[in-house]
Amino acid sequence: MTVISAIENRRSIRKYTSQEVEDEKLNKVLEAARLSPSARNLQNWKFIVVRDPEKISELGKAAGSSGFIAQAPVIIAACGTDPEGIMRCGQHRHTVDLSIATAYIILAAYEQGLGTCWIGGFDEKMVKEILNVPDNVRVVAITPLGYPDESPAPRPRKKLEDIVCFETYKP
Repeated sequence: MTVISAIENRRSIRKYTSQEVEDEKLNKVLEAARLSPSARNLQNWKFIVVRDPEKISELGKAAGSSGFIAQAPVIIAACGTDPEGIMRCGQHRHTVDLSIATAYIILAAYEQGLGTCWIGGFDEKMVKEILNVPDNVRVVAITPLGYPDESPAPRPRKKLEDIVCFETYKP
């Protein structure tokens, strides 16, 4: 499998089997997060792995309409431990860094035959309470992780010429 084939074929999974995720596969997914780039290589992050069914159920409720995440045997929460850090371009480091790391998690999971779905629609306060995340840490994303019980069709994508400009911005 190449990186581009993983990008082309990965899908957001919203239905999971009950099969447990093997530690070896989970560790490969987490290793991808560990190796992902971060601003100034600060790696100001924590990844919380949740396997407890009760906590997973609570996280499903915190995700509101994304309650399907409660079907997955694992949930990973990506947390920024330095939410005050800002890059020279004005972007918060933790949001960018954890977006990259979560993308790496998603691609590594796909390589392992696992499914994920990036979840940003959640009640952060509830998630922090469920996972005992300190006030000074931000939860940027959560993703269910498990064996897919569906094979969604590709979603439509814009044409390359609609999203790429050369040399200068063009509407």
